[in-house]
Amino acid sequence: MIRNFFSRLMYGRYGSDQLNLFLLGAWLVCYLLAILFNALGIGILNTICYIVAYVAIIYSIFRMFSRNYDKRRRENDWYLAKVGPILHGFRQKRAQMRDKDHKYFRCPSCGQTLRVPKGKGKINVRCRNCGASFQKKT
Repeated sequence: MIRNFFSRLMYGRYGSDQLNLFLLGAWLVCYLLAILFNALGIGILNTICYIVAYVAIIYSIFRMFSRNYDKRRRENDWYLAKVGPILHGFRQKRAQMRDKDHKYFRCPSCGQTLRVPKGKGKINVRCRNCGASFQKKT
């Protein structure tokens, strides 16, 4: 019964996306900071954090219930264009740290990331991008 109510309520609405998740996270962080500043007795920062938190949550709710799909999708695409390369870098570093069978180097000429097997001693590494050759210990 409740599920049907929410299903009918959200019919034709935009719903949630990555930007909304970011806004909800920003709301939570700002709200917790506001509580902390309130406990410490720092009034102006408390007020600023509350305002930012409420603006984030109100905008997030507005986006969820919006019927303007095109505009919300453009906003999300803009957000992903700005944040996507940063997230890609974090995911790539995490994958490299989890990979126990390979070692990763940067080519001194072009900066390309190169992967070589671990435990082979000193090896000659040849960059596929620029063709430079150099020696590394694995």
